[in-house]
Amino acid sequence: MMLATEYSELDQTYAVYQFKVRNAHIINYNYILVDLQSGRSAIIDPAWNLDLINRVFHEIGTQPDTVLLTHAHHDHVNLVEEMVNRYNVQVYMSKTEIESYGFSAGNLIPVEDGDTIPLGDTRITCLLTPGHTAGSLSFLLKGCMFTGDTIFIEGCGVCDMPGGSPEQMFHSIQKVKRYVNPSVRIFPGHSFGKDPGYPLSYLLENNIYFLIDELSLFVNFRMRKNQMHLFDFK
Repeated sequence: MMLATEYSELDQTYAVYQFKVRNAHIINYNYILVDLQSGRSAIIDPAWNLDLINRVFHEIGTQPDTVLLTHAHHDHVNLVEEMVNRYNVQVYMSKTEIESYGFSAGNLIPVEDGDTIPLGDTRITCLLTPGHTAGSLSFLLKGCMFTGDTIFIEGCGVCDMPGGSPEQMFHSIQKVKRYVNPSVRIFPGHSFGKDPGYPLSYLLENNIYFLIDELSLFVNFRMRKNQMHLFDFK
């Protein structure tokens, strides 16, 4: 039985492998990207279970070259140093995030909005999408986008942690609506019941945060009191 679920389409230069990692009640999705021509690979937000991650790489038949970090929260970065020590990977995080939270790691490369990261024949575009944190990144490829804790299939990330901003979250979602093709599949860092990989078109019709077009209404709704099940990850 495969440890990870594979996603790919005929016109893509890469394959995606998704799998769950967990620590007590916290469940994250990790994603491995493999460039089909070169075999080079990247992992997004490696967390919690290094043995499982190593087993998935072994099963795929590759080793990581790159770590892509959506933001600096512990559950998205806690295995970065282990990955650097084991594989000597290059680590990418937004410059804003690094400076806002004092994040450091070996082989750390700061990136800015619109920068492109090469992975063999595959090009990964960095979209600055703050709101959950000051410098959250989403990684956009042909056909897929990896959104960390900015956008979930069912909602969006909380905005009340240090550096968070509901105003910036609103503008980040509007940016995604303007620039990302509705056919692009969304792969978030957590699930609240819906599997990763729904197209953006689904979110445009079913995710309430994509349906609110007025800033004040968005902020009031995102920051409303007594919200339930904020961390009921599935």
